[in-house]
Amino acid sequence: MKLRNNTSILNKYRLFKIRRITKKIIKLESEYRQMTDEELSGQTIKFKERLAQGETLDDLLVEAFATAREACYRILGQFPYEVQVMGGIALHQGCIAEMRTGEGKTLTATMPLYLNALMGKGAILVTTNAYLAVRDGEEMGKVYQFLGLTVGIGAKEEDTDTNQDSEEDRESVYMADITYTTSATLGFDYLSNNLASSAEGKFLRDFNYVIVDEADAVLLDSAQTPLIISGFPRVQSNLFDICNQFILTLKEGEEFFFDPDKKEVYLTDKGNDYAESYFDIAELYSSESWELNRHINLALRAHYLYRKNFDYVVQDDEIKLLDNRTGRVLEGTRLQSGIHQAIETKEKVKKTKESRAMGSVTYQSLFNMFPKIAGMTGTGHQAEDELIETYHVPVVSIPTNKPTQRIDYPDKIYATLPEKLYATIEMVKKLHAKGQPVLLISGTVEITQIYSKMLLQEGIPHSTLTANNVAKEALIIQEAGQYGTVTCATIMAGRGTDIKLGQGVAELGGLAVIGTERMPNSRMDWQLRGRSGRQGEPGMSQFFVSLEDELLVNNGPEWVKKYFKKNNNTERRNYGQPLKSKRFKRALTHAQTKSEDGAISSRRFTIEYDESMRIQRNKVYALRDKLMLEDVDLSAKVEKIVFEVIGDFLQTHPKRSPHQLRRYILDNFTYEFKKIPEDLLLASDTQIEDLLFLIFKKEMKKKARIVQTHEGMSEFYRLAVLKAIDEAWIEEVDTLQQLKGVITTRSTAQKGSVSEYYKESLRSYKEMTRQIQQKIVRNIMLSTIEVDKEGRFSIYFV
Repeated sequence: MKLRNNTSILNKYRLFKIRRITKKIIKLESEYRQMTDEELSGQTIKFKERLAQGETLDDLLVEAFATAREACYRILGQFPYEVQVMGGIALHQGCIAEMRTGEGKTLTATMPLYLNALMGKGAILVTTNAYLAVRDGEEMGKVYQFLGLTVGIGAKEEDTDTNQDSEEDRESVYMADITYTTSATLGFDYLSNNLASSAEGKFLRDFNYVIVDEADAVLLDSAQTPLIISGFPRVQSNLFDICNQFILTLKEGEEFFFDPDKKEVYLTDKGNDYAESYFDIAELYSSESWELNRHINLALRAHYLYRKNFDYVVQDDEIKLLDNRTGRVLEGTRLQSGIHQAIETKEKVKKTKESRAMGSVTYQSLFNMFPKIAGMTGTGHQAEDELIETYHVPVVSIPTNKPTQRIDYPDKIYATLPEKLYATIEMVKKLHAKGQPVLLISGTVEITQIYSKMLLQEGIPHSTLTANNVAKEALIIQEAGQYGTVTCATIMAGRGTDIKLGQGVAELGGLAVIGTERMPNSRMDWQLRGRSGRQGEPGMSQFFVSLEDELLVNNGPEWVKKYFKKNNNTERRNYGQPLKSKRFKRALTHAQTKSEDGAISSRRFTIEYDESMRIQRNKVYALRDKLMLEDVDLSAKVEKIVFEVIGDFLQTHPKRSPHQLRRYILDNFTYEFKKIPEDLLLASDTQIEDLLFLIFKKEMKKKARIVQTHEGMSEFYRLAVLKAIDEAWIEEVDTLQQLKGVITTRSTAQKGSVSEYYKESLRSYKEMTRQIQQKIVRNIMLSTIEVDKEGRFSIYFV
């Protein structure tokens, strides 16, 4: 409570200072209005000159905002309101600007983006989807271009033929003064950039300033799952099908345990015994049965932790993931570590190849790389503590341009799902009869389809918007505020598209938002309500809830479940009537709070799990950059590595056989050592070490004669080391991803899963370091160098 009080005081102080700066900007309105286009666009050069002379962005804030504001009016015909200027100042100051839906966040961002782009280090705006990135980048880009700045769009819509996959295209996007992209594109580009094999292949510059649109969605809700870039497909396992069949024979509670609250599912002791009998093996948890054990766990998770039409949909004989928050299909996104193939097996669709993870990053790690981060959202205040703790960004609540007139009615709670369904439809019928537009929003595709069928039975024409027809989203939402319109949708409705009221609708009460269930967190509820009542328009919101809703079933107190069992019948006296007791409302609030706490806990686990990966990733990426971007003499370091690798072999093989020694020399040093001399078998470790090092020196002299220049040998060493690092790092990333999938079973043995993960990841990191050294020696010794007539050489690694 003390933290919240202190935060509230700071917010009021920030808002007070922001208002003072805003008044100064508004005072310049008439002065800037009198400028010619050439004078206004010429301000950019003047600002850059002042920065070069030592002034700061804060020194330029008032004039730069006034310039951008006037440019928006001349180019777009839109003049940022006072509250939009306030929001822009908050964004420049590195805050989350909480602005209600319809307050014009897109236009708000132009001012801080322009100001921060003047530094020449880049300013990025991140949106939730490609449609918004392209739309906003193209529309707002006209303002920046008028002011003499360049604009890059890093995302592309699915139906466009624009190809921005080459390094040249992506480099131009990120070298632009201002870049519009999506959070996923930025994350994958970061990972791709750090897989480049040369300095020329890198296209990202150092991060500088970012504004995250729908900040709570990106920074919190989407941050529970790390981004993973894949490649190098594995050999397809034949265990998916048989393990899927095995899972179907298990009895819940006896042979496996499933906790929907904690998202845990695993075999019991009885289930372990049954598995050993079913697969005819001695020990399920032995190293020999590791792959089988992994596939059993994958099948369990596929059946009980991933739900059709909630976590994924089946389209065109493919499994496509859904964003639980928006209901959107996550195109191009796949689950890793075999779980995607397990779900494909469950749904009897064609199995895709299981690939290795080549790089991984969480949104927490990605956005914390920016020296200055800001964001915009309609519902940031409820999550302010977590945003401050994770990203060190405070939330500033910006007042609305016009007073809110929307009426938010208390929830109507019913005992059973049928009661809720019919009560909801009755309200829709009454509103539709008088022509008031209705936006009927459900949490899942299945429930949306149920309501759609009921509306058809009632003869009510309507549009249906789910993950299956997202292409029509903008068009459907634009029509949702017209007279007599009913729109039945998942919670994806209206993302980034304003619902404008048709003629005569305001007199009928404006847009009616009807929520068919309370969402997993209160922020989502307020986002749905916020679709109505934009810019001071009238509107209303009403939520319908039943005791059968997922939120209450998974998070509600036990007495609610007992009450439902007792009253789950049509003969009771109050059937069809909403439950009046305040204890049901308290139970609903309790369930939502519990759900929010679970999500926060899940995100903390994501951060904790990623900490080990983050440290390793930073070390590896820093080493790669040093090799590619700096002039490093590796010859002495390579010699040291050769000594260490030889010493490691001799130490780990004190009683080596002739075969082991011969195999080691052939695999790591030379193919020409066909027969080992008898005296070498009796030689000491020092003598063997000297011999192998002599072989190394001879091979290097041979390669030096082929390459002919010192620079050529330096490049050869660099490529050999870089390839070794990349191969070992890809293996390490994949190992850590696999480890996450199985480490949770150790928590059932009274061991902390995170601490166990840290132990295993440290052991794995040490093994990776050892593997890198061995691969360096192998790459240097067993590679082949060829030089063409023009003096260019090619290297072929084994």
